[in-house]
Amino acid sequence: QVQLVESGGGLVQPGGSLRLFCATSGFFLDYYNIGWFRQAPGKEREGVSCISRRSKDIRFAESVKGRFTISRDNFQNTVWLQMNSLEPEDTAVYYCARQSVLSDYCDINPGEYDYWGQGTQVTVSS
Repeated sequence: QVQLVESGGGLVQPGGSLRLFCATSGFFLDYYNIGWFRQAPGKEREGVSCISRRSKDIRFAESVKGRFTISRDNFQNTVWLQMNSLEPEDTAVYYCARQSVLSDYCDINPGEYDYWGQGTQVTVSS
């Protein structure tokens, strides 16, 4: 059974930092690209970042470029997202997901992902 579980969300002031973790199980992580997505109330789910299976391809949404970083540890079956210089506009539920197609290139489109975690809330507010 494929599982992805996010953790690390919480309340942070503007300009602060958070690190989100995605723990995976039920599949061989080495083969799969992983993406991070977010959804704010009343808005559609949007791609934030993705990382390929060998970490050779990494992509970011323009809104977070330069502020967020993504990395993975296939041995520990974990992917994480480091978020710095957070803004109120970053407030959302954040999800990690597994890309359905085996590829050396990741895709930031949510439609390309087949299994999703339950999400973790990130709130940026003073």
